[in-house]
Amino acid sequence: MDDFLTPVSTIRITDMKESETPQGLASSQPKSSTATSSKPAPASPEDALELLKQRPSYDELIASLRFLSKHQSENDIPSIKRPSPISAQLVQVLVSEIVTNHWILLQEDAGDSKNSGFKLLLYCLSSITGINAILVRLRALIQEYKAESEGPGKLKRPDIHLNLETLLDLLEGLLKGDGWILEAWQTAKASSGPDAVTSAVRMRPRAQEILTLFGGGRIVSLAAEAESIVKANKAAKDGDYEIWVADAQQYTAWLGRNIVTWQLSNGATESPKFGSDLFSKGLKLGHGEILTKHVLGELVLKKGADPSKFGMLLSNLPPTEQRKVLFSILKLFSSKYLDRLGHCDSEESKPIVSAVAGAIKSIIGESTSLKNYLVEWLTSSSGAGLGEGVGIRRTVLAVVSQNRDDIVAVLEKSLSQFGDQLYIKHSPMLQQEAHAEVLLLSAGYVHRLSPIKLTLMMRTSVWLNAISNRLTAPHQKARLLGMWMGEALSNLVDKGDKRLNFNTEGEFEEMATWYKGLTQVSDEFGSMEPLFDSPPTIRPKRKTSPSKAAKTAPRPTGQHPQAGFIIEELSDEEGPEEDDLVPYAKPESDEEDSDDDPTLIRRDKPKAPVYIRDLIRYLRDTESYDLQRLALTTAPTLIRRKAEYGTEVKEHADELAGLLIGLSDKFEMEDFDDLRLQGMIALVIAQPKVMAPWFAKTFFDGDYSISQRASVLIVLGLTSRELAGFETSIYSAASAFPSKTLPEKVEKLYLPQSTSVYQPSSSSILEPLPPNALDGIATSITDAFLAPMAAEAADNATGPNVLKLSTFTERLNNPEKVRYITKTKPRIRSIPNLTAGVLSTYFFSPLISRFQAALHSSSSRTRGILFNPYLLSLYLKTLALIIHASGPSTLSLPQMTGEFWRLLLNTSVRAQAVGDLQLTGAVLFGFMALLDVNEDRMREVCREMGREVVEAQDWVGRVFSGLKGGDEGEEERVRMLAAGVLVRLGEAVERWRLVLVGDMIGF
Repeated sequence: MDDFLTPVSTIRITDMKESETPQGLASSQPKSSTATSSKPAPASPEDALELLKQRPSYDELIASLRFLSKHQSENDIPSIKRPSPISAQLVQVLVSEIVTNHWILLQEDAGDSKNSGFKLLLYCLSSITGINAILVRLRALIQEYKAESEGPGKLKRPDIHLNLETLLDLLEGLLKGDGWILEAWQTAKASSGPDAVTSAVRMRPRAQEILTLFGGGRIVSLAAEAESIVKANKAAKDGDYEIWVADAQQYTAWLGRNIVTWQLSNGATESPKFGSDLFSKGLKLGHGEILTKHVLGELVLKKGADPSKFGMLLSNLPPTEQRKVLFSILKLFSSKYLDRLGHCDSEESKPIVSAVAGAIKSIIGESTSLKNYLVEWLTSSSGAGLGEGVGIRRTVLAVVSQNRDDIVAVLEKSLSQFGDQLYIKHSPMLQQEAHAEVLLLSAGYVHRLSPIKLTLMMRTSVWLNAISNRLTAPHQKARLLGMWMGEALSNLVDKGDKRLNFNTEGEFEEMATWYKGLTQVSDEFGSMEPLFDSPPTIRPKRKTSPSKAAKTAPRPTGQHPQAGFIIEELSDEEGPEEDDLVPYAKPESDEEDSDDDPTLIRRDKPKAPVYIRDLIRYLRDTESYDLQRLALTTAPTLIRRKAEYGTEVKEHADELAGLLIGLSDKFEMEDFDDLRLQGMIALVIAQPKVMAPWFAKTFFDGDYSISQRASVLIVLGLTSRELAGFETSIYSAASAFPSKTLPEKVEKLYLPQSTSVYQPSSSSILEPLPPNALDGIATSITDAFLAPMAAEAADNATGPNVLKLSTFTERLNNPEKVRYITKTKPRIRSIPNLTAGVLSTYFFSPLISRFQAALHSSSSRTRGILFNPYLLSLYLKTLALIIHASGPSTLSLPQMTGEFWRLLLNTSVRAQAVGDLQLTGAVLFGFMALLDVNEDRMREVCREMGREVVEAQDWVGRVFSGLKGGDEGEEERVRMLAAGVLVRLGEAVERWRLVLVGDMIGF
């Protein structure tokens, strides 16, 4: 029956003295039995344990807690914190019985005073024994909940949720603070004994227990499981319930703060390996970047910090962890400080580069292993900051150049790798550009340290082979890099007419000048002062309007306002002037005033944002539906309008893009996804050279969900189509300023009636239409690709050629069929080189280069994201659409074709496509886009990639034979696409058989 009784409220009445007892009650009522039987305060831990077991009153509980938390001396610790059998029993009683029965009273007594019941309880349980007891109790309750919920009937104990919530609140209160681990270590050390040998022996298992408890993830896993049970019970009552202990990111940040406190204490000097072991375990919790960023920010990037503390932490890590943390630090420096500098040509770049170089030098110190990792980072096939700016390579080379042998080793390895034929043919161009920068920078340092060493290196066969292999490379950018590198190094060593000069002028002149200028760059170590403050944000200055300027203009000196009344005499001789006044028109009725209920009328509706900073403020306010809705509807037009006027979009593009990607549909808007996509598309259209690589980097490195990463790919695909002129956005006309807009009547004569974008045609050979915009565009392109073959197959099945003349004549006389015929073989459009170069350099190269780097990544999280079937298929379609949008006149088409063709034939990609129709269709669509764009240069494709062409034909043939097909469905669509690709590949192989023979010998 006790389970059916729930206390409504609890009132605690303090004991009154007999003198304070009201008259009449003392004589008529006897003394309370509890008052006469009050127990004395405990004198030993055994007495306290016996008292706690007998369901004490609240006053007796407070007395026991005060005794248990009492210090015998300044250096002594209470017995309840010492690991012993009696302390374990005391903690067990407090967690299992006292907390459950007295939690409400303890919370009411949670004051600022140290003697409050809540603070005394937390102090008594703030030990490794206390945390373990709470975790054991949590696990027992979770197992009991699972056992009873899986059994027949309902739960037998409805108080499990309440007990779990109580224990979670207690755990959250216990772990609050940044010095918890330091205090636990000091307690363990103090209880180990005064003898040095005995203390070291006893301290080793206790330190290991601390490492296992806080670095093993046990706390987060149990707290998260208990939180989910509490949330399920509170969903219909109190709403959400969240605690930071159950969040892995917040727990990692808490662990980082405790590690910083440990490193700044004397304990780090006494036991330096303890902090490194704790840091190493924290890196394995799944959020190593957060942990590294926090510890680095507090120990290095803070005013007055001692970087040697972080160096000590790093030097005691295992070698694999050292390498991982060092590379993570370089990436953090690049993304936070150096990427925004671009080519580092501005005046403000020099002190920042020097400051980062000084920070890296202070972290590495004199460690030989860390210096070797820097050399490896510069010369490895997938290193040198792939996708990052040149600033991080400048800082690392400034550190490596302090040792002559190291900088010479970097130059020799870079030169050997730069001239390797396989490297030139198969490495992504973004990677080759990064290694070219390392080669030129290191050559400049070696020339300043030892000119004779560089001269001897340029007389070897390695240098001659590098130049010759580069000049015979199939890709134009690879040849240009070889020319620029040859000219730059020859200018350092040779004199007069002996200097190489390839006359690389024209559209690449500016880039060539920048590359050749890298040999003159010399960075030194500087003060880390520029790193302490956040990067300054330059805001545009507002221009004061004439009306406001007139209102705020100061009063001229010497003139004083007239005081008193001004009486002016008016004459009626001229007659009334009312007839000359033109009355104002009556104001239109307000739509809000037409509401029947006046209480629904709102006068405080927000206005549409006019500046980008206002748009950012609206997007950050996630609690206001009106602001969110207004920001999303205004963002596409406002961003496009501000793209070429002022610098607002350029300065706030990164922040605005991060807000748009991470925005969640909290208010369940109908067109939320479309508006968010349009805002991101407008950003890329406004700043394609900056935002396209930023979105590519975010897709691989950002901490986002699958749907958010998919939106990034959709944005890049749709933007490439719009930049190439295949699509026209409805927001482009709305964002134009009135001064650049024709009158409405004249505009109708030149613009088509329909300007909707990103919607495929309603008629499609491959039905049904896919769900998103990229799939819709892919379907329409596939229809155009398959239509000629379908028409040819139909003609071949109709009979002799004599009977086809009337059919063909009928088609020519039919406008609809003429449109269909012309659509099957489109005329090659003349795409400007500027647009094609932008798509190749800033859209295609970052995406495919980072994919290649992710393939060699050891991170399981990166590979898990990369090989998600939905994301991988969308990624391949995005690359195919970018190549298709670039067009056949793109100068870098051979390079793009080679890289994408080899990516489609990658073993990992084809292995993932086995049994997955969606991914198989994406790979086939990639081949289709390549064949369509390279229709007029299949001879070059067969000559340069003969093995790849035959391998693709073999794989597509096996895919086609393995699909059964049918009347309709996804399998039939994929089979038709495979048939079309197979036919085009067969035609190319049959036509250029002689070109393939020489390359295919021995295949």
